[in-house]
Amino acid sequence: MTGILEARTESPRLEARTPRPYASEIAVGPGGQTPTGAQTPFSADGFWWWDGAEWRAALSPDRFWRWNGQAWEPARAAASPRAGAGAAVAITVGAFVGVLLIVSILTVAVLATVGNQITNVFSNVVAALASPPSP
Repeated sequence: MTGILEARTESPRLEARTPRPYASEIAVGPGGQTPTGAQTPFSADGFWWWDGAEWRAALSPDRFWRWNGQAWEPARAAASPRAGAGAAVAITVGAFVGVLLIVSILTVAVLATVGNQITNVFSNVVAALASPPSP
């Protein structure tokens, strides 16, 4: 039975189950070099790090702290939700003014090209309304 247990522990299948980071997932220090000593591999999305035995969260549950490979440091402040509100209002107002400008230009162009025909139609309508009714 000992031979069976040894064969199972040396099985490449068990090694394949253990997640291994890609070379691009290794934490990189200043200057683009990997840190000397313990290398801390991070997942591709940066939310997990490999401690040698299991994947652990690289962000605290409240997302205020981030694991840098050696210690917890304050996480970068996320952009304020209000910061995008001003841009959204500006884009909306700009789009409205743009549409209004395009409609104005089209209206002037239509009136300039077919204005005389529209005048004739209205004069015919006015003449028809002013005439006595036919029996």
